[in-house]
Amino acid sequence: MSLVLIGFMGAGKSTAARRLASTLGVEAADSDRLLEAELGCSIETFFDREGEAAFREREERVVLELLDRSVPVAALGGGAVLSERVRRALRDHTVALLEIDVDSAWERAAGRGRPLARDRDAFSARHAERLSVYEGIADAFIPSDARIEDVAGALAEVGPGTRLVWANSASGSYPAWFGEDVWPRLERAFVLSDQTVARLYGHRLPPVGMPIAPGEGSKTLATAEAVWEALASAGHTRADTLLAVGGGVVGDLGGFCAATYQRGMPVVHVPTTVVAQVDSAYGGKTGVDLPQAKNYVGAYHQPAAVHVVPSTLETLPARERAAGYAEVVKTALIAGGSLWEAVLCGARDDPDTVLACARTKLRIVAADERDGGLRQVLNLGHTVAHALETVTGYSRLLHGEAVALGLLAALRLSGQDALRAEVAELLAGAGLPLTAGPVEAADVARATRMDKKRLGERVPFVLVEAPGAVTPGHSVDDHDLLLAVQELLT
Repeated sequence: MSLVLIGFMGAGKSTAARRLASTLGVEAADSDRLLEAELGCSIETFFDREGEAAFREREERVVLELLDRSVPVAALGGGAVLSERVRRALRDHTVALLEIDVDSAWERAAGRGRPLARDRDAFSARHAERLSVYEGIADAFIPSDARIEDVAGALAEVGPGTRLVWANSASGSYPAWFGEDVWPRLERAFVLSDQTVARLYGHRLPPVGMPIAPGEGSKTLATAEAVWEALASAGHTRADTLLAVGGGVVGDLGGFCAATYQRGMPVVHVPTTVVAQVDSAYGGKTGVDLPQAKNYVGAYHQPAAVHVVPSTLETLPARERAAGYAEVVKTALIAGGSLWEAVLCGARDDPDTVLACARTKLRIVAADERDGGLRQVLNLGHTVAHALETVTGYSRLLHGEAVALGLLAALRLSGQDALRAEVAELLAGAGLPLTAGPVEAADVARATRMDKKRLGERVPFVLVEAPGAVTPGHSVDDHDLLLAVQELLT
């Protein structure tokens, strides 16, 4: 079996294959170099002389022979996977996609002797067309700017039924594992979980060091102090790991405690709710609530790893599972494209959708770890959502239910009435409430002014022009905000 690197031209597959093989101490092969040796000329020369059809026929033969040899590490040309025979052959190998955006790909490929990198418009269309092919056969997703030596060990562990997304950020990188057999195995770990999750999955874990009460009410400084004291009493040091197993509350609290205990210890997440698997387990935001506002005390602390076991969602209560769907819709609105189309066609929290949502968030975090700009789009719907949670005492609404209502408010403020109706239908179909119950609209509007992203007198809102066109930093009129909130209360 080979570890096969695929991806669009300019992704750096040839270089990555050589460095990966060197790190692992194995042989590497490059289909483009083998093909040029057989052709007796450059790919560009043959392509121009004989045409693309003749080139693809010769390429297919060379690639199939290469895969049949099971060279430990192989790099394929960008278009090699267009062959159905090649795609079938790849089922017997581990396939890693080196991801690159179209602008970076063009900068790297144009004018470098690549026959399909001469026209920018055609290049961009080809990039979009091939993306779904790449994603459909990949077992691992690696940013093209990742340091491949850091990824090597994780790639070597990818096996049947397991998928890997490599997360990059300014302060560190880590693997996010997806599959039924990805439960973490740690020698020295302090396990933080809630009482329900500990009862369900305690047999999969080291002894739970501290089971907390389920729910947002546990995400407090008092609970954090109890965790710190439990860590100290058990003799844990910053060389050990805090293993946070549960939903968003456990993840936020565990990450915060890990970030601050002895000035920082590793945290590994095992998210067991839709909200956590889709969103909150990634990106390094940690925190606890104050009575005045949600997530007001926290730190950025990237995890050492995330382990997503899809079947853990099957034990969720129906209300909790439905609540998580709001984060799926939010992420799909941000991503647009194939993810939005999948959600429109009924995708909810299946493994492919969860993976796509995680990849969307991680791409955004890689570009803006600390909320300097782009990452703020992930706050879509959350300004009103957090205000609703605050004024209802973190007890009436689940986080996802509040996010669902916040999305509706954001779409109304965006002037996207038709899209709001479409989203409302999706949310209602999943069993989510479209109204918040008895609460004063003025109190909710006032609570938005305490949003943690406020830097001046006004709170910046994230608004939507269309799926895939979501932008932060908008000023919203107080009267319009009040009307949008009132609509949620009727």
